[in-house]
Amino acid sequence: MTAIAPDRRAGVRTWLLAGSDQRAARKLGPHASPPPPHKRHRWWQVMCLTGVDYFSTLGYQPGIAALAAGVLSPIATVVLVGVTLAGALPVYRRVARESPRGEGSIAMLERLLPFWRGKLFVLVLLGFAATDFMITMTLSAADATAHAVENPFVGTALQGHQVVFTLLLLALLGAVFLKGFAEAIGIAVALVAVYLALNLVVVAVALAHVVGHPVVVGNWTSALTGKYSDPLMMVAVALLVFPKLALGLSGFETGVAVMPLVRGAPTDTEQDPAGRIAGTRRLLTTAALIMSVFLITTSFVTTLLIPAAEFQPGGAANGRALAYLAHEYLGGAFGTAYDVSTIAILWFAGASAMAGLLNLVPRYLPRYGMAPDWARAVRPLTLVFTGIGFLITWLFDANVDAQGGAYATGVLVLISSAAVAVTLSCWRKRQRGLTVVFGVIAAVFVYTTGANVVERPDGVKIGACFIAGILLVSAVSRIRRAFDLRVTSVTLDPMAELFIRDTARREITLIANEPDCRDHTDYRQKLRQVVKEHHLPSDHDVIFVEVAVTDPSDFETDLHARGEIHQDQRVLAVAGSSVPNVLAALVLHVRDLTGRRPHLYFGWTEGSPVANFLRYLVLGQGEVAPVTREILRRAEPDRARRPHVHVG
Repeated sequence: MTAIAPDRRAGVRTWLLAGSDQRAARKLGPHASPPPPHKRHRWWQVMCLTGVDYFSTLGYQPGIAALAAGVLSPIATVVLVGVTLAGALPVYRRVARESPRGEGSIAMLERLLPFWRGKLFVLVLLGFAATDFMITMTLSAADATAHAVENPFVGTALQGHQVVFTLLLLALLGAVFLKGFAEAIGIAVALVAVYLALNLVVVAVALAHVVGHPVVVGNWTSALTGKYSDPLMMVAVALLVFPKLALGLSGFETGVAVMPLVRGAPTDTEQDPAGRIAGTRRLLTTAALIMSVFLITTSFVTTLLIPAAEFQPGGAANGRALAYLAHEYLGGAFGTAYDVSTIAILWFAGASAMAGLLNLVPRYLPRYGMAPDWARAVRPLTLVFTGIGFLITWLFDANVDAQGGAYATGVLVLISSAAVAVTLSCWRKRQRGLTVVFGVIAAVFVYTTGANVVERPDGVKIGACFIAGILLVSAVSRIRRAFDLRVTSVTLDPMAELFIRDTARREITLIANEPDCRDHTDYRQKLRQVVKEHHLPSDHDVIFVEVAVTDPSDFETDLHARGEIHQDQRVLAVAGSSVPNVLAALVLHVRDLTGRRPHLYFGWTEGSPVANFLRYLVLGQGEVAPVTREILRRAEPDRARRPHVHVG
């Protein structure tokens, strides 16, 4: 038993990390193999994948609208549709054009805001994105449970066990990803087709009932005019309650995230995927139009045909207004079929959200050095996200209404950030008219986000918890990985390689020098200092190495060394995010290139070691010599092969 335990542990580790892009700190070079290309699909098939999230909101959106706006629900929904078609849709069509590889609006802002402020801003947005996607999973599972509990054929079997049933749905979702989740386009197409068809039947029957019983229209208009005598007041109130209806805007960020799955034109190139962009924009437009029609019609029939008391917590239509109509007007058998379809698509909406999380986190945090290498793997992250989903479900008692505020906050923050990113992009490209248009749209979404936060602060509180967690994990991980090699590849230009090969015939001596004056006096003084402190021959053959720090907030970097001659001295000029990491990677590459262990000479850095270490973490400089040595020690455990480090 004891003898095979390590093998079992190794087998579990291999299974957990399968498919991850692991790069140990001691290894140089790019990815061992390029990631497999995504299988491409027609735009309408990919629309169904995003639609399991977007369209599934029909399961609870009419009920939420009725709770928020009452008899004003249809008018408030028209406002929502107007904002969708005139605001969110144009923004994300622009995002699709500017991030055709599925990076989304977060990557646009990352490019517009470099250095640490960009990284911190991205981490904050990732916190809200995590709020959006995690609450999508838990809210959808909770609403699926509500549909199961309210089904008359289930009876009281699930009464009092809503939390347990919701946890089972989340566990099943996690199990799917642990086994290995492909895009499952076929499943998404089937679910969306059946669900939309059933909703079409329910809406058609409900509209026929309204036409056959015009008294319900009269009752509604009487109640509407009795409460709001002025049409302008109706519009004003509809605008005020609009933030509460923001759940109907979900799905756009997912729509651009799945762009790599869209089949483009045969003439597409990686630099200009025009066909893929056109397909994605068609996807976004079609989904928005379909959803707009259903939102307006469902809010109308549910408001007219369902008693207001049934929308309240504990009512038969709470969180399941269309299911209520399906059972009421089409019988138990059809109603049960509708419930099953709704449960399935709500559960699969969680799959869409999980896929979004698994796309976002590995794309940013490991690249920033703000997560362990295992965060690139699907299965460990799946366990983490499933555990968080369990915690949220338990804290909210699997209640749909209680999670609505957090969901709306996540959705609105992402849409607002996309609108701001598009506005900044237009401004930088000097497109003044579009800058004004998208600026107005951004202002609308920023206001809506603020109003939602004021009305339902629980959403921003949950978002703040995710942000705090991400920042804490990021800071701890960045410190723990401070001595990783962090260089993915090293290349030398012909002149630099000539310098190294010429020196390799003797002893390879490299002198680390700050790229300040770069004049004859600077090099001669540095050389005399090294010769004196290390007792080298005065005519010793040396090469100076100068590192220019680019963006110290970057974690991984590719190096390209240029050979230059300055004042009769040979210089290797390199740029990177951190001086110690660049120097360590360079001497390891020189060793592998020549088969000889190079000698790297430093001078001591003045100042407090603690302050210098903090400078290294934040600015990529600081106490260079001991940090370089420590990186080399971890990258090359064999002392007989480790390059020499000398400090005077």
